Amino acid sequence: MSKKKKKIKGKRLTARQLQVEIIKLFSKNPRKRFNAKQVIKKLRVSNNKDSVQYAMEKLTEQQKLRPLPEGKFKIHHANPNSHTRNIETGIVSMTRSGAAYIVVDGLEQDIHVAARRTNNALHGDKVKVSTWTPRGRYKPEGEIIAVLERARAHFIGTLRVTRQYGIVILEGDNMPADIMVNHDDMKDAREGDKVVVEVTRWPAKHNHSFVGKIRSVLGAEGSSDIEMKSILVNNGFELEFPEAVLKESEQMNATITAEDLALRRDMREVPTFTIDPVDAKDFDDALSLEYLEDGNYEIGVHIADVTHFLQADTALDKEAYQRSTSVYLVDRVLPMLPEKLSNELCSLRPDEDKFTFSAVFTFNKNDKIIKRWFGKTLTHSNHRFTYQSAQEVLNKGEGVLAAELKKLNLLAKKMRKQRFKSGSVDFNSEEVRFILDEEGVPTDVYVKERRDTNMLIEEYMLLANKEVAAYISKKGKSAEIPYVYRVHDEPDPDKVADLVRFAREMGVKIHAETPEQTAKAYNKLAKQALTDSNLKVLEPLAIRTMAKAEYSTDNIGHYGLGFEFYSHFTSPIRRYSDVLAHRILYQNLDGKTKRVNKDQLEARCKHISRQERRANDAERESVKYKQVEFMKKRIGEVFEGQISGIIDRGIFVETLRSRCEGMISFDRIWESFEVDRGKLSVRGKRTGRIYKMGDRVKICIVGADLRRRRIEMEFVED
Repeated sequence: MSKKKKKIKGKRLTARQLQVEIIKLFSKNPRKRFNAKQVIKKLRVSNNKDSVQYAMEKLTEQQKLRPLPEGKFKIHHANPNSHTRNIETGIVSMTRSGAAYIVVDGLEQDIHVAARRTNNALHGDKVKVSTWTPRGRYKPEGEIIAVLERARAHFIGTLRVTRQYGIVILEGDNMPADIMVNHDDMKDAREGDKVVVEVTRWPAKHNHSFVGKIRSVLGAEGSSDIEMKSILVNNGFELEFPEAVLKESEQMNATITAEDLALRRDMREVPTFTIDPVDAKDFDDALSLEYLEDGNYEIGVHIADVTHFLQADTALDKEAYQRSTSVYLVDRVLPMLPEKLSNELCSLRPDEDKFTFSAVFTFNKNDKIIKRWFGKTLTHSNHRFTYQSAQEVLNKGEGVLAAELKKLNLLAKKMRKQRFKSGSVDFNSEEVRFILDEEGVPTDVYVKERRDTNMLIEEYMLLANKEVAAYISKKGKSAEIPYVYRVHDEPDPDKVADLVRFAREMGVKIHAETPEQTAKAYNKLAKQALTDSNLKVLEPLAIRTMAKAEYSTDNIGHYGLGFEFYSHFTSPIRRYSDVLAHRILYQNLDGKTKRVNKDQLEARCKHISRQERRANDAERESVKYKQVEFMKKRIGEVFEGQISGIIDRGIFVETLRSRCEGMISFDRIWESFEVDRGKLSVRGKRTGRIYKMGDRVKICIVGADLRRRRIEMEFVED
């Protein structure tokens, strides 16, 4: 009797994870040679042979593997103890000591660079690094040999004045440099002022100084306004537009010419409206609904045609690309475009004719799409809804555009249901909102209510983004048309496994052996959390297993949405990715085909993704600052909360209504505690009292440190 070979059953890795595991395998076996089939067997993965072969070819391009006859490969530098140097390009992550780690795409381990070898690179800079692995060690070391791209030129710091010059001491643990300023370049700043300084001369050698000019004087430390500006500058965003950019924008107008009428579809007579937050000024999307004579109906998703004004390679365009995104802090918006464009010319304000780029979908009587049209249009918004006012019309069933809203809402619910059925993950993290007084200090904090009208707009934006990406991808089937895709990789299998174990200890079974199972399990968890508040603590942990969505010319699909094709087309006023998407789409309509350089477009995608991450960091910082500011006036008050995390030093608690998270240090508790190995619970050594993740507790606010963004709490016993 012949024995059947036991089939290898392992987890399926994403493209990036597969490359990391392959390098690990070859590094541990530097003298061995493997082909794709052998790698699958060694790693015990379920990826197919083609995907493994492709991963090894990619690693060959990166000079990490060397191809051999018979489809085999070996490590590029076989001797891991040698001092053979490689050259890599990556991003600097600076530490408090002045040493740095260089983060390189595709490398599992970051490259450590000693402070004396940083070559005056700063946090966030793109650099070229010479790297090697010292004898007897596994972790790579390196030396920065060139700064390729500075993350920013403007910094915030505190001015110290001497007789010879001024010194701006930069903020942040990852900013080890200071900047010298001549007295003539101080712009009336005084000792101790917070200032914005621009570096005008970068040091040529390691021991040379940074030299700069003060561009803005923010004043004495401490005000909320200065802290918000600091958050923006410290994340690499300039507070003001250059004069040349403002001058360009001021010269523009919205006059509709005969040529515009000839080149555009005139949809100004079609009932059209916007739905936006109550405080919005940049309305970049509108919807329309029109019934046709044959019984079908057309839904238009109309997007501000920013590219009509934003011509490529102008000062305005270069500045928009550099910023890449508007940044939304708690109390302000730092726009990607000057106000003349973002709030006036481009904004789809009511009762004004506007230049738009539209995606128009024809639906039959069974609510199925039977035709798609993309093109430049002229539209006229008949009404400006807020989310709340549109919801009131829906609830009452009467009012302005009530019939249109009802139809659009019913169809949106259908599309939403189908989307989740097809694999979309239902995770909507709660958004914290603030009520501020005249000085910008929070008087209340609450979680934003999610209405039908929010989800209505979301579904039509998703529809337009998906269909535009599908159009370009299918048009370029015979020969690729490079495009800006919004991609989202599958979850990290190791993180998913950790979540499954974590949930099991809380009494929740999660089946997540494949990406498809994981999506279904997360949707089930989200539904259960609606009725069991203890499970809400698992939702943010599940989100952390997810990859970060980013922009890329390589379309791997969008896992979180369950879409094979997805782009960003619907917000060009606040996202430069959408500006690029508009330009490329327009060049490939009406039978035309134009291909941009893929490598150059990919480089732009990477820059836009980096700027998006910085904007997200700034937004989170502003929320945390305002939460601490809110609690600073509530020292001694008691709140209900839920245990949201446990570490060796204490217990994190999030207040239920305001979602302000603080820590109860074990030093503040009346007995010693033992933390369980999984950090899911703690047990009092004297009383046996147990606190678990998800437990409801009462806490008292005992401290709020704005500088360190920390809230201190202690338990209140019933």
